[in-house]
Amino acid sequence: MIAKNTALLLIDLQQGFYDEAYWGGHRNNPHCEQVCFELLSHWREQDLPIFHIRHSSTTPQSRLHPTHQGFNWIELTKPQAHETVITKHVNSGFIGTDLQQQLTKAGIDTLVLVGLTTNHCVSTTARMAANLGFTTFVVSDGTATFDRMGATGEQFDSQLVHEISLANLHGEFATVLTSAELLHKYTL
Repeated sequence: MIAKNTALLLIDLQQGFYDEAYWGGHRNNPHCEQVCFELLSHWREQDLPIFHIRHSSTTPQSRLHPTHQGFNWIELTKPQAHETVITKHVNSGFIGTDLQQQLTKAGIDTLVLVGLTTNHCVSTTARMAANLGFTTFVVSDGTATFDRMGATGEQFDSQLVHEISLANLHGEFATVLTSAELLHKYTL
């Protein structure tokens, strides 16, 4: 059973991430959005708090700039009219937004994070959430990322980037678990 003070944060589930080449190519976890949808459906059925966070890039060429089609939500997980939408301009869902104030006002002390990308906005938001005192969970199969180029030109596989990003969070900033563990084993 998931407690009423546990919010689902869906991060950057936007059409701009369909352009894999733009983000580094070879995205891992092709089922990420489906997992996000399943969790979103569970939260809706249980009438639990839901926050949709989207990135609004200030760079006109970005796939997540408001003038680009990629700024739009993916259809599968787009917000319903009564669900909260937070728009951010940096990696963290807390910087330059009222996310913390809304969570605190609603009495929410536990967060479950899913979305894109594991090593950027999901990780940054999870780290800040923990630093702000929220009990934080990151759903490993509800996140995904892309290949990354290292500082000296080496190419890092998206699955490796994903796993290392989650390893960096687990046990210090968040508890990392699968969607099945969250829904069937954990009591939050």
